[in-house]
Amino acid sequence: MNDSQPGYLGLSKKDKGRLMMDMVMRMVMHYGFWFGEVRHQMGMEQALDMMDAVIPKAMNITMHRMAKTLGFAMQDDLPKALSDMDEDLMNRCLQDLAKNWLVMDGVWFQAVESFHGMNDAKRCNDSCWGKFSPYEAHGIKKFLDLGKNPGLAGLKKALDFRIYSFINTQSIVDETPQSFVFQMNACRVQAARKRKGMPDYPCKSAGLVEYTYFARAIDSRIKTACIGCPPDQHPDDWFCAWRFTIE
Repeated sequence: MNDSQPGYLGLSKKDKGRLMMDMVMRMVMHYGFWFGEVRHQMGMEQALDMMDAVIPKAMNITMHRMAKTLGFAMQDDLPKALSDMDEDLMNRCLQDLAKNWLVMDGVWFQAVESFHGMNDAKRCNDSCWGKFSPYEAHGIKKFLDLGKNPGLAGLKKALDFRIYSFINTQSIVDETPQSFVFQMNACRVQAARKRKGMPDYPCKSAGLVEYTYFARAIDSRIKTACIGCPPDQHPDDWFCAWRFTIE
């Protein structure tokens, strides 16, 4: 019989800290694999419905257990420190989360590009947007309580809550009661390339997936058309523009 102590007990405090971070990443990946497999076996709609059942329960169990261990208070199923946080600091944290999301996206792209080249990196990027856009739309619809078919008004609200909206500058131009144009006026990725003297990143293939899937997930009646997106030529006041129409 092996009576040895668990291996982690012999680690230094620094290595235990590193192990905690690694375990958090394993949890995130395991969650992702569960969602991906349910989506593969049962379809996106079923996966999203089950996700809505899983997340509140899992978060409630996790946060209350960690609150008990670490000794922090909970309020309305959130750490009380969030409720007590200075609002300016909270806004900066939201922006930092968005910046970190974009950085991680870029790190993945660069890793694939360095191993397999630009074409494969773009192919993976476009496919990733095909999965992430409806996922993000579903989460925003639920967060804003938009209902099943909120129309163009719902899409306008949802576009203002995408992660991109925290770090880019965007605007909406109304055209008719059945259509509006969305413009990305300042893009963090393209601005960084411009500062380095690089040409625009040709993101149109990803954008066609990203915006079409997002709008469709908000309301299946909405149609998406690209007005312009790199490598297309564009005016100085926007990098890409998209027209959304509902019959």
